[in-house]
Amino acid sequence: MVLIVNTTSDTSITGRIKEAAGKDAGLDVVEAAGLKISHCIGCNFCWLKTPGECSIKDDYEIILRKIVHADQLWVISDTALGFLDHKGKNIYDRILPIATMYLKFSGDQMRHVRRYDQITDIGIIYRGEPDREYLERWNSRAALNFGSRSLGVFSADEVKEAVSCMC
Repeated sequence: MVLIVNTTSDTSITGRIKEAAGKDAGLDVVEAAGLKISHCIGCNFCWLKTPGECSIKDDYEIILRKIVHADQLWVISDTALGFLDHKGKNIYDRILPIATMYLKFSGDQMRHVRRYDQITDIGIIYRGEPDREYLERWNSRAALNFGSRSLGVFSADEVKEAVSCMC
């Protein structure tokens, strides 16, 4: 299953994705612009007190349950200061419950041990003017830390290219 979380107010992006992918593409789209998704507060409850479950009770719980079962996660985000805006970044930061607090070596680097067997690869579709090279490196590092792979970083004008990377 391909999970698409659109944090922008532009629903035409998800419409173009659905059109390019076709009706049998297995897309699950969450229009998150109007949802209440707080930032991670770093309490570590998702690791220590309520393993796999975020202590913040807001609309993100629905998204986290879907991420656990998704083959791919695509975050659609506006940009700010050359990076994802706060809404897009919150989606990434709140993924933490799918990892454990335990670490293991992967080559010469430490990585979190995954909580679940399901691996969810991650891609970004952005609106605005990011530092694309930095965003690509950052997405690759974020995916690597969760034992997955980066699906790439695409502008909202490159929807067909992004869809070609979807399962």
